[in-house]
Amino acid sequence: MNIVLFESSELSGRLPRADPRVHHVLTVLRRSVGDDFDVGQVNGPRGKATLREISEDGVQLLFTWASAHAPPPPTRLTVGFPRPQTARDILRDATTLGVTEINFVHTHRSDPNYPNSSLWQKGAWRRQLLTGAAQAFDPFIPEVTWHETLPESVQREREAGGLLLGLDVYGAHPQLAELDLPAPAQPCTLLIGPERGWDAQDRSALQESGVTWFSLGARVLRTETAVVAGLALITAARARAGK
Repeated sequence: MNIVLFESSELSGRLPRADPRVHHVLTVLRRSVGDDFDVGQVNGPRGKATLREISEDGVQLLFTWASAHAPPPPTRLTVGFPRPQTARDILRDATTLGVTEINFVHTHRSDPNYPNSSLWQKGAWRRQLLTGAAQAFDPFIPEVTWHETLPESVQREREAGGLLLGLDVYGAHPQLAELDLPAPAQPCTLLIGPERGWDAQDRSALQESGVTWFSLGARVLRTETAVVAGLALITAARARAGK
């Protein structure tokens, strides 16, 4: 992890010895009493923590916080429900890439058993967000939903405003690399089908909702690969819009 993250409820400064973050600070970062390291409050500011005490029970930290920084520009990701392992990868990597919202939606080709995974029942999904944020050196984590159908999610995204960008390998669609945004902070929603792809009903519903279709090329990608590639191209479009 490139930054050690803390919930607001954990800012008393004491961590038990069994906490994985203590192992990271003492063993990976090799910090001793008096040393500091980079920390962040989840959805809050970054700062430094000074290691004040090490005991058999745990460690005592002293936090110093910088001013809060702005969250990333509004980039929402809507994905047809994938397998749990694929969802884990998406949660982690999409957070690293700075999405502000992740919606796993039920489509006609989504397996109805996927939402019953322990990933969603035991809160393991949130640990993937924290891992992605720690990698990015940014305490921001996105909002996540997994109960909506595709039409419900798209309707909500339309009401929120911004561009709806659908990815599909089939059809003569322009390349997402050619995306031209009017401003760096333009709200965008990237829509990617489930692992079996969109079906005809999904495509029709998205078309009626005003989705603009794009392609990542002729090659058929894994869902998690398409997520990373698509978000990277939106980030590049934001950079071009800011010049």
